[in-house]
Amino acid sequence: MQRAEQINHRDASLGLPQSVDRLFRYETTLKRLLDLVLAGLGLLGTLPLWLVIVIAIKLDSSGPAIFVQDRVGIHGRRFRFYKFRSMYADAEHRIEELRSSNEVSGPVFKMRSDPRVTRVGLLLRRTSLDELPQLINVLKGEMSLVGPRPPLPKEVAQYSASDMVRLSVKPGLTCLWQVSGRSNVSFEQWMDFDREYVHNLSFGLDVMILFRTVGTVLSMRGAY
Repeated sequence: MQRAEQINHRDASLGLPQSVDRLFRYETTLKRLLDLVLAGLGLLGTLPLWLVIVIAIKLDSSGPAIFVQDRVGIHGRRFRFYKFRSMYADAEHRIEELRSSNEVSGPVFKMRSDPRVTRVGLLLRRTSLDELPQLINVLKGEMSLVGPRPPLPKEVAQYSASDMVRLSVKPGLTCLWQVSGRSNVSFEQWMDFDREYVHNLSFGLDVMILFRTVGTVLSMRGAY
């Protein structure tokens, strides 16, 4: 609790976690270079898998293989966010009927046994393979490999002032929340993890998160 209060105090007094010059140098040089190299290699290396996934999605249910959605990025800029479709095509229209079954706190919605998830989609979510198309977002500069997960506009509308700090950096494919329990942690803890990341953003922290992500994906902890 004391740690969270310290973070909130720094958010309110400074707006940014550390020297702006230090953050600017890392984000616009080495971090972007890492994103381009690793995302490019990842995209090329997984292209055969993309074909298999697209075929499996199309055979399993009707609708496009790629799900496109508006998300909020750095400084509140909106962008088109890509995922392999893991739900039935009418999923977004059915969310209100399931609202009372939400299993997480805060403005986000998650269910362990969401009836909107397809059979193939369940496997994609458990293995995090549904996130592969976001490598395109990374190459386009809309996301980074590491950073807070990109929220929906309606979620941002319910953020507190201290939650908005997570929008001061590019959103990412993976983050501290991702390697610290994902859906098994509360919304408040999630925001604390994101604030901690922003305040300590560095090459070493990004490398640590990337390595821990491998183990998290293989273990499938908190993935649903």
